Amino acid sequence: MQTLHEEIGDLLSDEGDDRFSSPLEARKKAMDFLARREYGQAELIKKLSDKGYKRDIVEHAVHQLTDEGLQCDDRFAEAFVQSRINQGKGPVRIRLDLGQRGIPDATIELAIEAARADWHGLAEAVRQRKFGTEYPKDFKGKARQMRFLQYRGFEQDHVQAAFGGE
Repeated sequence: MQTLHEEIGDLLSDEGDDRFSSPLEARKKAMDFLARREYGQAELIKKLSDKGYKRDIVEHAVHQLTDEGLQCDDRFAEAFVQSRINQGKGPVRIRLDLGQRGIPDATIELAIEAARADWHGLAEAVRQRKFGTEYPKDFKGKARQMRFLQYRGFEQDHVQAAFGGE
């Protein structure tokens, strides 16, 4: 029989060593992340793996959360698209950012369509917020503003519409 001191020592040493291989701990940490904001499945797996949790345990925990409806790539993509629209980003940039987070192309397209954004109007509003309501008078100024909108992720027809369809 162990003394109380030995039992406590065993518990403390096991907790530090076993924490990153415990499915329950991985699930708890994943739920902590999901409580703050939505995450895509691949992004959540990477985040937990980077924290030191074993990859196979993390994958199992995240897939289980997905099966239970606590993690959803569709929900994440919709929230992400709306967030980026509010920041004044265009569809090209949004697709790229979601793709880098491991979201499938079909899910990305559905989320962008579901947003029903007025990309032409958004491009014009972004241009006006940055440069004012006056259109540039010279080619250099117009090119600078067009590059800005392209960097923000707007397609060429959106950029043209931001200049009154010139």
